[in-house]
Amino acid sequence: MSQLSTITLFLLPWIPAFLCKVTTEEEFAVLEGGSLTIPCHYEPQYASYVKYWCQGRTREFCTSLARTDDHHLVDPAEKKVSIFDDPVQLVFTVTMKDLKEDESGWYICGVEIGGVWKADDTTFTKVKVIHGMSAVNSMMSGAEGSAVTIECLYSERYRESEKKWCRSGDWRSCLSTGSDGSYEDSSVAIRDDRTGAFTVTFKKLQMKDTAWYWCSAGQQKTAVHVLVTPQPTTDAKTIKEVPTVPSQSFPDLPPAKPITRETWSSHSPMLASVVVCSSVIFLAVVAILAIKFWRLHKSDRVPRDVEEMRAKFSGCSREAGDFQNAAVLFLNKDSQDVHMY
Repeated sequence: MSQLSTITLFLLPWIPAFLCKVTTEEEFAVLEGGSLTIPCHYEPQYASYVKYWCQGRTREFCTSLARTDDHHLVDPAEKKVSIFDDPVQLVFTVTMKDLKEDESGWYICGVEIGGVWKADDTTFTKVKVIHGMSAVNSMMSGAEGSAVTIECLYSERYRESEKKWCRSGDWRSCLSTGSDGSYEDSSVAIRDDRTGAFTVTFKKLQMKDTAWYWCSAGQQKTAVHVLVTPQPTTDAKTIKEVPTVPSQSFPDLPPAKPITRETWSSHSPMLASVVVCSSVIFLAVVAILAIKFWRLHKSDRVPRDVEEMRAKFSGCSREAGDFQNAAVLFLNKDSQDVHMY
């Protein structure tokens, strides 16, 4: 029982680290002389806690660089390391400026829990400060005839170095900045701000400009690809007018005459004759059909009368001999009574 209590007391300070975590990226890289901003995310229950940023591999031997409870009246823009907490987004950010190569190493995002039996919630990240070059966008594209600008970044030690823009595979095409940090001709302009970046601008792209290029500073260089696309076919300048087909005339055909009241009146007798003939034919057909149906109905009535008479005879006797000397007399054709003698 004593051993279980000892293990529980040993693990108690580390329970918050498993249940509530602070997270960030495992590694960041930045060019020497540049700035770096690192976001550290935390759980909602830590919104009101103190956050800190320190340099080191363990909390016990970590050099504090910034804390959210440090309220010295110093402009954050002038601080080398600044920290900002956003409890709504549940993230605090750390910004380090003008980084040197010897500042590479391990850093800690931490939430200060406080107390003897509670450990701080922390996470580790590695920062690499390197010297060299990079491009903001290594794959650039633009339409033929348009302008495009490439931004190349370099580390602090190359601020005073000559900057070049070269077409890959052809070093004779290299364009270099002068002592004022600029170069310009009819198609390309280069500007170096001497603060860590220079720009290359194609004033008017041509299809032949599609190629790989190099941004260069000192002995460092980085590759950039430029792709020139054709102008859209819907451009107003490229739309051709569709030729109109001339209308054809037929001089041999007489012009159409409009229908007037006079022309209608001239045709009225003929139309009246057509209507009368059609009506007579229709009435004749109806009369013929009526006579045919009446005759069919009359021929069907005699068999019905015979069948009715047989039904009445069958009620008197079933022997045929009984009717050998019988006579039938119909006193009234409209009467259905039959007298047998």
